[in-house]
Amino acid sequence: MTTRVHHLVAAVCLIVIAGSLVSGQASRPEPVTIHVDTTNRLGPMHPFWAWFGHDEPNYTYTPNGRKLLSSLQELSPVPVFMRVHNLLTSGDGTAALKWGSTNVYSEDAAGRAVYDWTILDRIIDTYRARGIRPFVQLGFMPEALSSAPPGIPYRHFWKPGDPYNDIYTGWTYAPKDYAKWEALCHEVTRHFVSRYGRAEVERWWFELWNEPDIGYWSGSVGPSSRTDPLATEKQKARREEFEKLYDFTVEGVRRALPTARIGGPEVTGGAQGMLRSFLQHTSSGTNHATGRTGTPLDVITFHAKGSPTFVDNRVRMGVANHLRSIDAHFSVVREFPMYAKTPLVIGESDPEGCAACGVTHYPQNGYRNGTMFPTYTALQIARTYELADLHGVNLLGAVTWAFLFEDQRWFDGFRDLATNGIAKPVLNTFRMLGQMSGDRVKAVSSAGLTVEQIRDQGVRGAPDISALAARSARSATVLIWNYHDDDLPAPAAAVTLTLEGLPAGRATVSHMRIDETHSNSYAAWLQMGSPQSPTAAQLATLERASALQPLRPPRQVRIDQRGRVTETFDLPRKSVSFVKVSW
Repeated sequence: MTTRVHHLVAAVCLIVIAGSLVSGQASRPEPVTIHVDTTNRLGPMHPFWAWFGHDEPNYTYTPNGRKLLSSLQELSPVPVFMRVHNLLTSGDGTAALKWGSTNVYSEDAAGRAVYDWTILDRIIDTYRARGIRPFVQLGFMPEALSSAPPGIPYRHFWKPGDPYNDIYTGWTYAPKDYAKWEALCHEVTRHFVSRYGRAEVERWWFELWNEPDIGYWSGSVGPSSRTDPLATEKQKARREEFEKLYDFTVEGVRRALPTARIGGPEVTGGAQGMLRSFLQHTSSGTNHATGRTGTPLDVITFHAKGSPTFVDNRVRMGVANHLRSIDAHFSVVREFPMYAKTPLVIGESDPEGCAACGVTHYPQNGYRNGTMFPTYTALQIARTYELADLHGVNLLGAVTWAFLFEDQRWFDGFRDLATNGIAKPVLNTFRMLGQMSGDRVKAVSSAGLTVEQIRDQGVRGAPDISALAARSARSATVLIWNYHDDDLPAPAAAVTLTLEGLPAGRATVSHMRIDETHSNSYAAWLQMGSPQSPTAAQLATLERASALQPLRPPRQVRIDQRGRVTETFDLPRKSVSFVKVSW
């Protein structure tokens, strides 16, 4: 991040803290009441958020990668799932932005398959050592199998600021021989079973490829531009070839492990048409590998993204676009009654598209370092629960496509969970969610918007000050956020939170917070002068600042005969509170 941008962000932070002095914002808003009825159960508090992913598999086993994976598993009450690109890509294992490789498959001079499991095993072993389970993405096309025409390079060397389409090189093409691709999928699965055991691999999920509706999948016909007179025909050919690839993939995986769970198609947020076509094919189309009708489909996957912009030198988020995409894909799945109970995974669910696009070249992504990202994430995950309820779908997972980027400048505005080994504020939202279990219960806020309002209009007028609440056998938990799409200063909200329906007797109330002075390594880094080579003492300070921190010490209370507990506090804009009542 440039010095100018850092200073701008720091200035905005200071303005937020002193928001009551800002012209036109001096008057304090109406007090907010949030009422949680812990007896009104809405459904299980299924931790669909405990799924993460990234492009670069070779970051997995670096020291910082191992540290972050341990942090992810520690925060979750259930095994975390990891989805990562490039598990079958050819190369020497050197990591780069939007690139990675394992060199699993190559061929000898006679065209016979040669398998090397060294790097793939290193990745999966790193997961399993921490109890993390892979969401195995079978992709991308090994160089020896790629049908890319002469002159198309296999590997890209993209960097921030380059045209994004530069990443779509020879690894995006269809296989020269579908039977060899089927054999590759078979051997990969067979190796997993041999190394990790059948019972373990049966707990994993498998999928094919990534975003086949855009440049990630060239098929055999290659990419096309909007001005290409054959664009429509090429798009149809690519879609049919992807369905063919899926059929052969399932055949290979199931031949090695008949009980393997596999699915797709991991289309982008606007590709409801391709999702519909894919579901038509798997439900009633002719299987290219077997000649039978239909193809097994154990999990349905798609992506959903927001759309931040930079307006008047500030970030404006686009959470409406994110929720509309989820809503639209849910609607397509509901068109197929046979898939009514099939698990769904939002394979990438993020505020925008490119994790490797830092703020230096993409100023609209400046939200990623501070408290906007964790607040957006809290709202989006809570509203995704509501959309799943509205549609009655079986939401298994929602992948946050953010991990880390090695050998980058501190807080350079990438969409990641940690920078140089230090957790960023957004990770603390997941630490809060990790303490929520049992059933979701009803929470009503006087300053809350409906999920339909946010889906259709975003949060552009009044802020959304709302809550997600849960109750288990020995605790009740509430996640509360103060969110607006526009990154502008505003006075804090005076919140009165009331929980009722609790067992009478003694209890402990704890209150954690993400804001400008709590659980915020970025604010601490700015305060120490934005060092790019922190001292040992500064690193220790950043480590402490990166942890989830209390707003106030835990307090002992007595739940009255009406079963009520009340907590009052100020909640600044772009902040998240987490209140837990334990008995």
